[in-house]
Amino acid sequence: MAVLSWEVLLCLPRRPFPLAESIRQAWFFASVTILPTALVAIQFGAVISLQLGSLTQQIGAQSFTGAAGALAIIQQASPLITALLVAGAGGSAMCADIGARTIREEIDAMEVLGVSPVHRLILPRVLGAMLIALLLNGVVSVVGVLGGFFFNVVLQGGTPGAYLSSFSALAQLSDLWISEFKAFLYGFVAGIVAAYRGLNPSAGPKGVGDAVNQAVVITFLLLFLINMVITGVYLQLVPAKGG
Repeated sequence: MAVLSWEVLLCLPRRPFPLAESIRQAWFFASVTILPTALVAIQFGAVISLQLGSLTQQIGAQSFTGAAGALAIIQQASPLITALLVAGAGGSAMCADIGARTIREEIDAMEVLGVSPVHRLILPRVLGAMLIALLLNGVVSVVGVLGGFFFNVVLQGGTPGAYLSSFSALAQLSDLWISEFKAFLYGFVAGIVAAYRGLNPSAGPKGVGDAVNQAVVITFLLLFLINMVITGVYLQLVPAKGG
């Protein structure tokens, strides 16, 4: 996978740049992920808001519910939800498509003809996954924060002013940047893992199905590991607002 990642990066400056195919792949990723992503974001925002609201009431810190919930959604939940759905919905379809091409020996035929499968097939799909992960992360952040605001104000008796003031007091622009960076990186990882397993299935249609399952599981494991590392580094390097 590391070698494939390097080959994809080397193909970026090559011409012709697959812009049209990248847009088509991005549209495909968006078509299969945008609705479930929005629906999951509402539920996730509600769960975080309700849980944190209950906790802050117990310790007498209701005024910080907005900041805690919104920051948890923007920094952690939003990029992970986006990446998991991009990997689970779009990545699995990508892996199945490339795996089917591999067992039909289309990849070998392209190499014999001197056409790079990485440049023609893998690069546009990885770019599409990265672009949609970046855009969907913004959608999830907005929907999740609005969902948390609604449930906190309507179900837990919170006040809109306290929710918004605590968020504006503790949130900073770097929280959004790290969220977008995570989503961008997660989209790259999801695309690379799906492409790698699609290029290396075991023989037969069953091998393609096994490769799809493995791609999803491997992607999930890598995403949580990367999230832990990035979060740890970010919290050490970027001071908290007012700290």
